[in-house]
Amino acid sequence: MTLQQLRYLLGIADAGLNITAAAERLYTSQPGISKQLKLLEQELGVQLFTRKGKSLTAVTPAGRDVIARARKIMREVDNIKSLASNLSGEQEGTLSIATTHTQARYVLPEVIRDFRERYPKVSLELHQGTSEQIAELVAGNRVDFAIATGSQKLFPGLVLLPCYQWDRLVLVPHGHPLTEIQRKLDLPTLAQHPLITYVFSLTGESSFKQAFADHGLEPDVVFTARDADIIKTYVRMGMGVGIVASMSYECQDESDLVAVDAVGLFPRVTTWLGYRRDAVLRSYMVDFMGLFAAHLTPELVRDIGETDTQSQVDSLINDIPLPIRGGCGSEVADAADAA
Repeated sequence: MTLQQLRYLLGIADAGLNITAAAERLYTSQPGISKQLKLLEQELGVQLFTRKGKSLTAVTPAGRDVIARARKIMREVDNIKSLASNLSGEQEGTLSIATTHTQARYVLPEVIRDFRERYPKVSLELHQGTSEQIAELVAGNRVDFAIATGSQKLFPGLVLLPCYQWDRLVLVPHGHPLTEIQRKLDLPTLAQHPLITYVFSLTGESSFKQAFADHGLEPDVVFTARDADIIKTYVRMGMGVGIVASMSYECQDESDLVAVDAVGLFPRVTTWLGYRRDAVLRSYMVDFMGLFAAHLTPELVRDIGETDTQSQVDSLINDIPLPIRGGCGSEVADAADAA
């Protein structure tokens, strides 16, 4: 059994059992992969896939177990390489991040710019998607970091580190009735208008929905999107009232959109960064974490690396005040100032 055979095995699994696609991803030939798969099955004495003709149709029960263990082995191979690179002081490599559109569009650009200035030889990969899509990338061992908000149940194998908090913001065009109310906006008033907001999680969890439900209200959500820029476009069209993350409100939006204070209407949410517990973090990965969340110092990350459970991680960071990230004119505020 060789590492190459295990790499080919995982390539087949990740390509949906399509050997041709796996060969393209791994920059090798289809016959070469088929030969190595056959040799692996012969050595193990079990069939890893069921077949119909020359096509693979399904993973056998034995195949599922072997693939799961092969993933662990290949992660350890990557960890050994990372450890060796850290010991040699090497500043080259890759950093792959899976995150949501909001983080990629409104939070990460400055972080990535500063990171690139420090590590010009490190290649960055940025994958955008929903929490469910991010979880798939994590499960497939295709990313180093996941950055998301909520949905922690989807990531049981990660160390989750809270980075900052944010509130939702209500956006309307100039002249909208909500800009004329002389009191603080409340949910009953908001529920009287058609709403445009983010796509809801497939898990059914939504602090947005729950906030209305707690008041016996049913919001009239007429449109959802993953992208805050899309939401703002439809708000400008007059299709409804937008409810977005506060950091997505940019100063140029002031020309035709009004931000209505919604602090307290919905629970404040926390954005976290996660990585596999068994991962060996390269030095540049630790630096990236500090750029994204200043309280994640190398010393704290080292202490976190000595924990065994998420509850132990939480005990180390629960007393650290998180910054509150806002929109135009208030990008980041200390927790004490925002209270």
